[in-house]
Amino acid sequence: MVSSQDTIVAIATAWGEAGIAIVRLSGPSAVELSKSVLRFKAGSEFPPPRLMRLASTIGADGSVTDQVLAVYFKSPKSYTGEDVVEIHTHGGTLAAQLCVESLIRKGARPAEPGEFTKRAFLNGRIDLSQSESVLGIIRSRSEEALRAATRTLSGELSAFVSDIREELLALQSALEVELDFPEEGFSYPYLHKSDEEWLGSISTLRMSLDDLRDRCSVGLLLREGIRVALSGRPNVGKSSLLNALLKQARSIVTAIPGTTRDVIEETVTWQGVPIRLVDTAGLRLLPSSAGSLRAQDEIEAMGIERALDELRRADVCIWVLDASKPLGDEDKAYLEDLRDKDYIVVLNKSDLIAADHPPAVSEEDIRATSPEEMPAVLSISAKRGDGLELLKDAILSMAKGSGALNSGLNVTARQFSEVSEALSCLTSAEAAMAEKNGQDVAAGLLGSARECLERLLGLSYDDALLDSIFSRFCVGK
Repeated sequence: MVSSQDTIVAIATAWGEAGIAIVRLSGPSAVELSKSVLRFKAGSEFPPPRLMRLASTIGADGSVTDQVLAVYFKSPKSYTGEDVVEIHTHGGTLAAQLCVESLIRKGARPAEPGEFTKRAFLNGRIDLSQSESVLGIIRSRSEEALRAATRTLSGELSAFVSDIREELLALQSALEVELDFPEEGFSYPYLHKSDEEWLGSISTLRMSLDDLRDRCSVGLLLREGIRVALSGRPNVGKSSLLNALLKQARSIVTAIPGTTRDVIEETVTWQGVPIRLVDTAGLRLLPSSAGSLRAQDEIEAMGIERALDELRRADVCIWVLDASKPLGDEDKAYLEDLRDKDYIVVLNKSDLIAADHPPAVSEEDIRATSPEEMPAVLSISAKRGDGLELLKDAILSMAKGSGALNSGLNVTARQFSEVSEALSCLTSAEAAMAEKNGQDVAAGLLGSARECLERLLGLSYDDALLDSIFSRFCVGK
């Protein structure tokens, strides 16, 4: 256990009127400090562990400020692994704040953001991946995201990562032993394999890590949401589509080109996944070989620049076309630029197409702009609401790939980066063995992959990493 001389205190519940507010203390003096501000009824005393007892809080002048409930969690069986006392005051800001001020006067220190969870990690109550999942639970915006964060907090991610890390360690050790002592004949599970057997072992680990990355990818989408950029020429119905998906008039819709000047972002949840919809300014090109952007004024030009930036940042791009008008050179140019992105082509304004006439834009026209891979093409009417559910299904399917929502693991961008880097190292190690570039190269890459997983679990860390992670927490958690 990490020893700490400080006893920290903070309000662990949100500000505002409520039934209760919770003041939390953690540290070696938690019980002593609590006793100094609590008064129990005659014949009653400080409660034994995990038993609530009625008491009153005492102000600086000795007067009673509130009636409260006090509960004690004895080290090491507490959230932080230290002695923890919770004082449950009446809700609102004043009663809890007066209690905190009394405890600070007696010697407690105000807790820093995330310091309770940081102490839980340092004292071995949870690992670093579980610590970060606490914030995932707090910030969950859908039931699926909450379930994914709960799976991570329960240790599902840690167990999976730990198993792969142990296999990596054993495989790396065996490779290095065989390189250093090829004739010794040590008894070791992986020793004396052929190159093909080494390759098989590495490939098996790579597939396990690939599966983990898929689950983390889904979890990251559940946590952060799918960023979807609505783009296209002016007046094709981007803002109308945003309003239809949100079922509210969020964007101003007019027939005047360039009405949308700035980026507008809103979130809608579909099948438990947040979809972050970004409405962008209409994109126009000058009819020149340079293909420079055209705007009526400086403000619209800035909006177009932001629209292009959103296209680069988006997880999924939706290129909106007016199905009642032929495909123009501007559309063709931008469709070609989207080849490296996941995108969906939406043929809007299907309500303007007569039943006995084909739309002015066909899938063949779009296919001609994308000879390598045909994008998803959907016909919709933002005005009537036709095809919107199919569009949301397509967004979800494109973003989550092969991952299943019910197996997603709520991870942070940092954790996802570590898993991705470890997978990259294993893929390179697999290639090195397949190309017979040497067991020493493969062993080094296995070591790099293991280090990524150790950083994810918190087996190796520095103060800067911990400060970065826990500074995002609220005070009191």
